Amino acid sequence: MVDPGPSPAAADDVLNADAHGGHGHQDATVKLVVGAIGIVFGDIGTSPLYAFRETFAGHHKLTLDPEHILGVVSLMFWSMMLVVTLKYVSIIMRADNKGEGGSLALLALISGQTKTRRWSSGIVLLGVFATALFYGDSMITPAVSVLSAVEGLAVYNHALGPLIIPAAVVILLGLFWIQSAGTNRVATLFGPIMLFYFLTIATLGVLSIWQTPGILVAFNPYWALMFFVTDPLPAFLALGSVVLAVTGAEALYADMGHFGRNPIRISWLFFVLPALMLNYMGQGALLFREGHSALVSPFYNLAPQWFQLPLIGIATLAAIIASQAVISGAFSVTQQAIQLGFMPRLRIAHTSASTAGQIYIPLINWGLMVMVILLVLSFRTSSNLTAAYGIAVTGAMFIDNVLLTVLVFRLWKWNRIWAVLLLSIFYVVDGAYLAANLTKIPDGGWFPLFIGFIVFTLLTTWSRGRQLMIERMRESAMPIPVFIASAANSAVRVPGTAVFMTSTPDGVPHALLHNLKHNKVLHERVILLTVKIIGVPAVPEEHRAKLEDLGRGFFRLVLHYGFMQEPDVPLALKNVTQCGQAFKMMETSFFLARQTLLPSARPGMPIWREKIFAWMLRNAESAMEFFRLPTNRVVELGSQVEI
Repeated sequence: MVDPGPSPAAADDVLNADAHGGHGHQDATVKLVVGAIGIVFGDIGTSPLYAFRETFAGHHKLTLDPEHILGVVSLMFWSMMLVVTLKYVSIIMRADNKGEGGSLALLALISGQTKTRRWSSGIVLLGVFATALFYGDSMITPAVSVLSAVEGLAVYNHALGPLIIPAAVVILLGLFWIQSAGTNRVATLFGPIMLFYFLTIATLGVLSIWQTPGILVAFNPYWALMFFVTDPLPAFLALGSVVLAVTGAEALYADMGHFGRNPIRISWLFFVLPALMLNYMGQGALLFREGHSALVSPFYNLAPQWFQLPLIGIATLAAIIASQAVISGAFSVTQQAIQLGFMPRLRIAHTSASTAGQIYIPLINWGLMVMVILLVLSFRTSSNLTAAYGIAVTGAMFIDNVLLTVLVFRLWKWNRIWAVLLLSIFYVVDGAYLAANLTKIPDGGWFPLFIGFIVFTLLTTWSRGRQLMIERMRESAMPIPVFIASAANSAVRVPGTAVFMTSTPDGVPHALLHNLKHNKVLHERVILLTVKIIGVPAVPEEHRAKLEDLGRGFFRLVLHYGFMQEPDVPLALKNVTQCGQAFKMMETSFFLARQTLLPSARPGMPIWREKIFAWMLRNAESAMEFFRLPTNRVVELGSQVEI
């Protein structure tokens, strides 16, 4: 049984230990940089396919003139500098939880070190909502990336337009189909492919800038400011599309645990950022020269006719890699949510023997596939999908500001004047982006919000329901000293070891009481086992087990795991030798309690949430599979709980 609550003492032990090693020596930096380019920057790297076009030809069209072109390019550049470079790369990436990043890792870090209840409850809800929004984003990203890439077929030859939807659906079906086999083999190609993609789009941008060098003045923030001064409403509405240029910024932080802070920073500052800006400026220069005739797809029209078909292939590969990164991210976030107690147990399969992070979750994979295909068939064009794209991203970015505020004032304790000035910039920028995207709710922005609220309801319902179950079981639990004193003398003791798994590390487990009531025997050695997930990514082996001898053959054992680790109880027991003798699986029986929920005279949740929780509980993966218990050594005993 998993106790999702943090264990302060264990957490302190782990925080003082070296739970997360370095990311290789200096000779491995280049490899990590290339790997980061291949996985971290797929989402933001495919934004040039549609971001610039949507700003002028999207749901809030702009007049195509030099002032607006310069204003948009300037906005994109300074958005990348403020949101990506300053906020995420320079500041938020400092907030690593033992090397790991992402909303849940940041939430665990804040929750573990911010003890004031007034802060904790609201911060947890915000962090969970940011996670919920991510699932909406993970549905839209594959759809918009792949669709915008294959739309180049119509640019190359208008007659190929009818093939766009079928081609996108086939690519996406294939992408989700191969997830169960893992992507470990092809992942080594992601870096070189994305390197070639970024070099290609940078070269196309340079060739266009060479013809119209006047576009370079867009580096001056004057043009972004003048855009708002001369045309405030269109400029505000344009932010809803300009923000598409920074979608995927959170991936820099979320993937920090895989590549390390420095390789991601090097990749962004010296390669990805220059390549993106050269391409955006090239698209702006193209619109200077050709106007509306190039607006159908400024990205593909940068290329000469003979190179457009190869460019479609390169862009499609980049879109597939971007989609793969988001799908893998959904698996990782789901695993973290399960370990932190926000989701029921789900079947998790490892697809790589050498890489712990390579996992596959069937329910998430097929659920995402269905929703992504439905999005493609419903919205039909990348332009329609971009209306739904920005809200999830800007919502998560705004929530990150709130979490960053807590970090700056409560944990880092920065100078208040400088902190307020810096945070004010972030709130104004991200608030403007979020407000501009709220205007797109009727055009598709409702979708990620709808998905986000559904997922948020499920996450909070499960968390609250588990908390209520644990409280009710703790209330009715018999004190362990009383039980040992009475049962140890009266019950018949039989050879072997009995492991009773319980989610609470105090009191007598229901399974133990039921076993004694029905079988009227006790094993020679009785282990009361609790698995605790604490607020760090990984717990080293030497800090895994905490054993307490309760006397008369009874032991209390607590196994600690990080939220990035998967519990393996039999493996952990092999390393526990302080309770008399080593564990032998053929002489050990595991007793589990399967709870049945009953209506309560004092309900802790509305009845509709209780029904949702009961449904989630029934469909959760069994504890036997989740904890990797040997199937022929498990006994399940039913118990009833009122919540």
